[in-house]
Amino acid sequence: MAATFTPASVTRPLTARDRTAATYRNLALWTLQGWIAMFFIAAGYAKITEPMANLVALMNWPALVSESFVRGLGIAEIVLALGVLAPLASWTIGRPILMVAAAGLVTLETVMLGVHAWGMDISLALVNVFLLAITIPVLLGRRAR
Repeated sequence: MAATFTPASVTRPLTARDRTAATYRNLALWTLQGWIAMFFIAAGYAKITEPMANLVALMNWPALVSESFVRGLGIAEIVLALGVLAPLASWTIGRPILMVAAAGLVTLETVMLGVHAWGMDISLALVNVFLLAITIPVLLGRRAR
């Protein structure tokens, strides 16, 4: 008779403690997703609607690129923010969208961290560090289990 290996997660039923931990983890991830979405919808909306003079006064980099680039980046931020909320409509369809959106936002935040650090906009660089600190856990926490 051959011995078979069965992972502990298959043989051990979930305890109340496991379910509670999973519930709190899920709640924390949804909270982070909401914060990310609110920030990027607001930032994207500002990039789309504000006059370029205002954007240049708030951030140095818009003076270095075309207006259409800034407006396009605003649209991209809104689309990615909505992608972070896609699982609200359907987990099956929305989860892959969430993963792509979170990866896109991590990429965007990393690039903008470099842009702000290069331009010596330390406060804006720190904002991007914070955004990375809340987006990376969403990306890692929502990956396939």
